Amino acid sequence: MSPDGTDIASIATALVALGCPGDAAAAMAAQLDKRARQLAVERGLAHGDALAHLLRLMAGGWAAQARGIRVDS
Repeated sequence: MSPDGTDIASIATALVALGCPGDAAAAMAAQLDKRARQLAVERGLAHGDALAHLLRLMAGGWAAQARGIRVDS
């Protein structure tokens, strides 16, 4: 669990539901939680709002990949 009470396992479960490869979900969840905390401070957001924003971005990226759209640079 992160310092603010966010359950990393729950984030990992959400990531898998959005299309994240299962073997990478735990590591990605920890990174996503860390970035959400940073973003919350930078933009004056609640952690949950920052996390939701990042999850939407990731879901969009995986959806684009599933449609065959390249999302890397």
